[in-house]
Amino acid sequence: MSIAGIEAMNVYGGAAYLDVAELAAHRQLDNQRFENLLMKEKTVALPYEDPVSFAVNAAKPIIDALSEDEKNSIEMVITCTESGIDFGKSMSTYVHDHLGLKRNCRLFELKNACYSATAGYQNAINFILSGTSPGAKALVIATDISRFIVVDGGDALSQDWSFAEPSSGAGAVAMLVGDSPVVFQTDVGANGYYGYEVMDTCRPVPDSEAGDSDLSLMSYLDCCEQSFKEYCKRVDGVDYQNTFHYLTFHTPFGGMIKGAHRTMMRKTVKARPPVIEADFEQRVAPGLSYCRRVGNIMGGTVFLSLAGTIDAGNFDAPKRIGCFSYGSGCCSEFYSGVVTPAGQQRQHGFNIEDRLDRRYRLSMDEYETLLRGSGAVKFGTRNLESDFSIIPGLDPSQGGEKRLFLEGIQEFHREYRWF
Repeated sequence: MSIAGIEAMNVYGGAAYLDVAELAAHRQLDNQRFENLLMKEKTVALPYEDPVSFAVNAAKPIIDALSEDEKNSIEMVITCTESGIDFGKSMSTYVHDHLGLKRNCRLFELKNACYSATAGYQNAINFILSGTSPGAKALVIATDISRFIVVDGGDALSQDWSFAEPSSGAGAVAMLVGDSPVVFQTDVGANGYYGYEVMDTCRPVPDSEAGDSDLSLMSYLDCCEQSFKEYCKRVDGVDYQNTFHYLTFHTPFGGMIKGAHRTMMRKTVKARPPVIEADFEQRVAPGLSYCRRVGNIMGGTVFLSLAGTIDAGNFDAPKRIGCFSYGSGCCSEFYSGVVTPAGQQRQHGFNIEDRLDRRYRLSMDEYETLLRGSGAVKFGTRNLESDFSIIPGLDPSQGGEKRLFLEGIQEFHREYRWF
């Protein structure tokens, strides 16, 4: 039987972050509600960071570790985002160029709210399983940013928006998909997908979004249950509590996942609260390790959770992980795969946590400065020169490795520079 899955995966959590407890105190948020978010830090996109720079910085360590032959085997680059920079031109073209990949390569972009990365991943899996190009690999990158625009002279944030602010992050997850899936071997055919039209969250204009948080939660819970039921129809003998050693979820914020897992445990195995709490800590909490430090990165968040699970979990033997992906609007999927000790060892080589530790910690004054200038690189910006001194204490050349940043825009064409 043919196999496919993730050969390498890396996370890029940006150059700067904000302590969300400090943000909550500054916004005078209700402590109990804030604690229920289960958030610790959030990546804040700088004006000279965009979805392209995030994507390239996530993928570069993967590409740098490949031999020339392995690099040339990449025949597909898929960018997955709801932070697109052009209605026609795919950002995968920029990513492909700055990674120095060969030109015999399919380059395209997927947009499907927070389901986009799973759509890209399954696209890549099917390409590998098809065998139409033996030995070929695909590079799938989920990349998104959140920018909050403050209008002078008015209230900066509404109460509801304030509680979205601590959980909205920025970042990218890059995955090399091929037929030697040492990191995550997908269970072929084990997919339960479920979707329907619902107006829970949308982006009716390029630089802002609208939504109904209560409706979004109900849709998420419905899709989690129904996609899992469909998975069970396709896979014999599945038990929510015992089939999967770990579970990873699309994670808008940790508290939402805790609630979803509680609901699934009640409905599928009739578990009592003490059992549910212990099960959450054992099987779900490892997947929140990076999500709590980066925030919601839309399509990439389910794979951010997967990366956290692999790094923080116990893989002394091959273990199965169940994954739930949800995108507003909506589409969802429950799927699974196996991680081995060798896969965990490979992932540890990317030092994801160390890279997160090296980010610059923003003060509230610096963060407010970024909020006031967050409209500088709106969708459709024609010309721009990046201001690398906007945060005087932050040196783009620091961080322990070469990183790509947006240098400017000339007649809509984005130009980047390595630091």
